[in-house]
Amino acid sequence: MRKHPSRPARPRERRPRVHLVGGAFLAALLVVAVALPVVSEPRRYTIAFANLTDEPGVAIEGTGFTGADVRQSFVLAARGRPIDLVLYDNHRDGAKALANVADAIRRKVDLYIQYLPDPAINKDVAEMLRSAGIPVLAVNYPVPGAPLFALDNRAAGQIAGETLTRFAGTHWSRQPTVAVVLGNLADHANGLTQRADGAREALARQLPSSRIVSLDTRGNPAQVASLLGKTTTTNPNAKILVAAMDDSTALSTKAALDSLGRTADAAIVALGCDRSVHGGASEKKELDPNNRGSILLGSVAFYLDRYGYEVLPLALRMLGGEQVPPRTQVRHQLITSANVWREYPPYDMQ
Repeated sequence: MRKHPSRPARPRERRPRVHLVGGAFLAALLVVAVALPVVSEPRRYTIAFANLTDEPGVAIEGTGFTGADVRQSFVLAARGRPIDLVLYDNHRDGAKALANVADAIRRKVDLYIQYLPDPAINKDVAEMLRSAGIPVLAVNYPVPGAPLFALDNRAAGQIAGETLTRFAGTHWSRQPTVAVVLGNLADHANGLTQRADGAREALARQLPSSRIVSLDTRGNPAQVASLLGKTTTTNPNAKILVAAMDDSTALSTKAALDSLGRTADAAIVALGCDRSVHGGASEKKELDPNNRGSILLGSVAFYLDRYGYEVLPLALRMLGGEQVPPRTQVRHQLITSANVWREYPPYDMQ
């Protein structure tokens, strides 16, 4: 029988070690997963803010800002932070403020922010919250034992006075000058008395030879024209420096000086810096990059519409166990046509 030649042995096929490699890979991933620390979500805090007032159109702190501006700043500032915000309206009323605190205690909030100018009520608020073990943070008006975030009206007034003296030294050196402190000068509750004191201090310190005149409108801007009329008439050859205690008074001052034909002889600095003077890109307000020739040199910012962005970080630091300063001041600075859009970008450009 014929034998067929033997066929060469086929090489043994290597089976791919996919399953082994895959198994090793999964095992390695499991080891890494076990070794990595577990990343937990940051703790969320319930923070209560009891506003001075939410009533629309009611100006606060001797400025053109409203309580609604303050409230909105807290709502916006809470976004993106581990905060569940509970909002209360104190209605500028002590009984309502105490009821708000009682409700916050029932809710077991983590921290309470109080904004009310009543010392006796704030003392009761402090005792109620201390008994409940809830820390408190005060806005503009002290609460016993609580850190305070507040305006510095005297410092703001000094900025206004210093700005006017620098302008006079640069442009009206050795010319007769009358410095006018103008506004609701008897309004101690809203800090205008302190603003006026700060402005006078700076004017007297840096312009010792100038006459300083205090004109009290008693909160009525319609008095500005008559008050300034008397001053300009008795000082026909003098330059006029005006520290206006709020933006509304500053705008009335500009209008009065224009009607008196004295704009070329005058310079004004306001306090507050609300939207009446800075506004938006198309509103043609006094503080505008294209309006550098205005006799309103600037307005000292009070930033009530940004309180939430300053106060809520302080609250979170307190809740994190950090010791915060007993008093934190508002960062007052002069806003002019040169820096207004950096500090207050107009809404219609955003």
